[in-house]
Amino acid sequence: MAYDYSNLLAKIAGWAEQSVKDGWIEPRQAKLLTDEPENSANELFVSNNERRLIVAFMGGTGVGKSSLLNKLADQSIARTGVERPTSREVTLYHHQAFSLQQLDQTFPLQHIQVAQHNDSSNEQVIWIDMPDFDSTEEKNKDIVMQWLPYIDVLIYVVSPERYRDNKAWQLLQAEGANHAWLFVMNQWDRGETSQYEDFKLQLAKAGFDKPIVYKTICHADSALEDDELDQLQASISSLATTNTIEQLENRNLTLRKNASKQKLQQCSQVLGQQQSFSVLDKEKEARWINTKAQLLQGFEWPVQQLSVIYAKKANVADQDKISLWDDWAQSRFNDYVDELVLTTDQQGLPNKPLRTALLSCRGMAVKHIQTQTELSCRKALINPGNVVQRVVLRVAKIAEVILPLIAMGLVGFQVFQGYYDSAVTDEAFLGVDFAVHSVLLVAISWLLPFFICKKMQPSLEKAAFKGLNKGVSLALQMIDSDISNVLIGFKDQHSQVTKSLALLINECEQGVEFKSTESENQQLDRMLLKD
Repeated sequence: MAYDYSNLLAKIAGWAEQSVKDGWIEPRQAKLLTDEPENSANELFVSNNERRLIVAFMGGTGVGKSSLLNKLADQSIARTGVERPTSREVTLYHHQAFSLQQLDQTFPLQHIQVAQHNDSSNEQVIWIDMPDFDSTEEKNKDIVMQWLPYIDVLIYVVSPERYRDNKAWQLLQAEGANHAWLFVMNQWDRGETSQYEDFKLQLAKAGFDKPIVYKTICHADSALEDDELDQLQASISSLATTNTIEQLENRNLTLRKNASKQKLQQCSQVLGQQQSFSVLDKEKEARWINTKAQLLQGFEWPVQQLSVIYAKKANVADQDKISLWDDWAQSRFNDYVDELVLTTDQQGLPNKPLRTALLSCRGMAVKHIQTQTELSCRKALINPGNVVQRVVLRVAKIAEVILPLIAMGLVGFQVFQGYYDSAVTDEAFLGVDFAVHSVLLVAISWLLPFFICKKMQPSLEKAAFKGLNKGVSLALQMIDSDISNVLIGFKDQHSQVTKSLALLINECEQGVEFKSTESENQQLDRMLLKD
């Protein structure tokens, strides 16, 4: 399970790094996810075969932790009272068969008082006497916090006078769920039953169901029947089994998984909900209608001026061109984009990925306007006017040639016919009326289509104006399409990020089945803080 947990942490770190890079979470959130401590008792041992149960005595000043360890060892190991040196606050007591080589990599042995024994009944246990966490020495508290992640079982020692110590309860509430606990009311020869019962009541309020509390007396001449030191030692020995150690280690990993799960769930809340995108889409459409109307209204005057310029010159120099997409248009468009980002933030969605993606749209808007208006204007000037105008104009140009030819053909035929008749009858065949009528017929046959061509000729200025407006409309459609594509990509990225996060949360929820005897489970249940 430890290997799986390491893989899980690596996946979480990878997800957090990519999410920070893409702007979905803040670096501080990623740091919170990746700051998960990986320290555990397993790291103190080279292999599982050397794994021992780590048991530590912890308590306030003067409750007799060191005396308790000395009594269990039946020899003077830990220094007591005023003899406790400030540089050797930790006392470690272990079987001589165990090597401390691995321990030295984590904790410098020169700052630890070490003692050995050859008692086979305690071979699987490493005893640790912790410094007084409520000491005025700030270093003592640091040492306690440094050792805590490596402890399997904490023996919390109190005295009748100090079982309600405030600092002790604060530490118990902060670290309660991370360890198995045994409780000892030491110096019981000075205690009362009411104090013992009150202590158990306080533990129950803290979350322990029927906590295991032993009464001990550690001075040299103690031989009272109420002394439960032997029962304490027997309880520790019963816990020093492979199953129990594995169960404690797995429970520790499960707790850490749960902590990672809670942090991931907090990130899930930061990412927002998919339903927010429907609101974003509606806001986008409504705001774009208003923005588009403002832009079209603002383009009317420059389009008119530019159409006049294009109608006069086929190629307009850059200095003569009027920019449609000026600072005013860019400002209106930026306001629209900023409103989208603001709406995203209001809907509880991270806005940085969208803000970054929209940067390209800000620059592409002017390019779309310039490209589409110029292209549409050129196309409009190539074929000016509407379809009816172009058809009538083409027919008129053909008629301008054909009708005069037909008229001249008719006049020529009449001349030939008159000449023939004149030769037969000796009468004059050409008269003034005929000549005038012939000239008028030919002139009218040419003048009518010529007049139609002149009147039906499309206005280049109107054609340019129409083309520019068409280009503006196409450009605005492309700008709207770019924004829509960005929102679609933003939604898809959000879906991928949330799905990846959901998989990590699901992986954190995968627990471990503990295989222990019923008696072991019952004892551990009493030693563990309930959720």
